[in-house]
Amino acid sequence: MSTIDTIFDYLRAGQKHYGESSVTQLEHAIQCATLAEREGASPALVAASLLHDLGHLINPDDRAQTARREDCEHEIIAADYLAQWFDDEMVLPVRLHVAAKRYLTATDPGYAATLSAGSTLSLQLQGGPFSAEEAREFAALPGARDAIRLRRWDERAKEAGAATPPLEHFRPCVEASLKVG
Repeated sequence: MSTIDTIFDYLRAGQKHYGESSVTQLEHAIQCATLAEREGASPALVAASLLHDLGHLINPDDRAQTARREDCEHEIIAADYLAQWFDDEMVLPVRLHVAAKRYLTATDPGYAATLSAGSTLSLQLQGGPFSAEEAREFAALPGARDAIRLRRWDERAKEAGAATPPLEHFRPCVEASLKVG
């Protein structure tokens, strides 16, 4: 079985509802990638948008940690897993998408109002909005700009019944993001 087949099997297993959302984890992933694609994102950023929450699906303790109100650090788990096969262009936005939420709540006065109840709760578990200094440091990181874009799509990708292509539609973006050599 190929790496991409294995990853897609994890996504297909994401048939449970995404937090408090009315969409499943798989639907959320596809919606996020669809939004990225519609806004002309690079194949690597579309792939990152599709795979950004993979850590929820590969961590067997994810639901228990969430129930205990612990940050499961799904972004780190996903990025570390994906880094085996993908370059930083795809992995860094995955790794930084939670930090991007903390950045946006610190720097965009209206952003916090767009967060779902689940995102608001997880924001607190993840450390809350950045301080001004943390925000400046984050903005200077490689991948931060793409992580911010991903984060905005992430919050919008929770619409029940949204029209999206099937998962396989995104295979070429994921394949294009594999490490060369």
